[in-house]
Amino acid sequence: MSRSFLWIPVAVLGCLFLLLAFTDRSGEVKFFIPKGWPKPNHNFSKKPVTEAGFILGNRLFYDPILSKDSTISCSSCHLSFTAFTHADHRVSHGIYGRQGIRNSSTLINLAWSKHFMWDGAIQSLEQQAVLPISHFSEMDNSMEEVVRRLSNNTKYRRYFYKTFADSTVTEQRVLNALWQFTVMLVSYNAKYDSIMRHEPNVSFSPNEEIGYQIFKKNCASCHTEPLFTNYNFKNNGLPLDSILMDPGRMAVTGKQSDYLAFKVPTLRNIAFSNPYFHDGRFNKLSEAIDHYTNGIVQSPTLAKELRQKITLSRQEKKDLIAFLKTLTDKPFLYNIAFRYDYPL
Repeated sequence: MSRSFLWIPVAVLGCLFLLLAFTDRSGEVKFFIPKGWPKPNHNFSKKPVTEAGFILGNRLFYDPILSKDSTISCSSCHLSFTAFTHADHRVSHGIYGRQGIRNSSTLINLAWSKHFMWDGAIQSLEQQAVLPISHFSEMDNSMEEVVRRLSNNTKYRRYFYKTFADSTVTEQRVLNALWQFTVMLVSYNAKYDSIMRHEPNVSFSPNEEIGYQIFKKNCASCHTEPLFTNYNFKNNGLPLDSILMDPGRMAVTGKQSDYLAFKVPTLRNIAFSNPYFHDGRFNKLSEAIDHYTNGIVQSPTLAKELRQKITLSRQEKKDLIAFLKTLTDKPFLYNIAFRYDYPL
């Protein structure tokens, strides 16, 4: 089989390389499932990713043409260097300086998720992009207008032809291309992963090992290995923000039992994905951990895993943070294929 590599190897820290996928002669990209991981939620044999589709999705993801005033792109709130979330502010900022009510979610290992957004309002990754494009506080555009603009763009008609063997731009094809890019954002090359794979000359430091044991005792029931989320919705004991007034998943289901429940985020690359929690109220890992030991608000919908107080010493908190930093996947964060300057 002739193989042309989709992702160009990128040196990280001088000698670390990442190569996740390859294409065959048909242009289909092989989706990589790390050994020991569960099957993804998506069936790639029925709906594959292609190299052309990935590249088109990359271009759309980074292009502000999707927003009403052509100033905001998907990447404005999902930066590759910060695990595909935003930085420097609590909640997402859209066109004309409008602010949303939530911290943007990280875009990591989305192929394993069944629900999207903090409240699970979307059940399809392919349909997920419609919400930020149309939301008043984000891009405030319509898919009809997006299709019109792209249809009038010679460059994009060429990309669509290469991807779909037809230059016609449709809403479904726009969403399909964005899906082909975001579904490939797979992070699995952190120090933690090297250790789990029993690679030579890699091991936890004493503090990291202690932190790992603390993690397994106090955190793993919700942040389940190896994805470091169980994809469920939980009330993690944060008090209601009196300004944002976000009820969480209850706004979707209408169930009182879902009050203040939000999707459990992955902890992968957490050292780079601050601010933390659905409303970005904490900027430091130490503050997030302090919440779980000293800030839990008791309520009828509080996650059962948090109803018993978690007690950690100052040193144990440092050890836990040391372990969490082993979840940093620099080959993922710095992968050239996930940036706008990925070469055609």
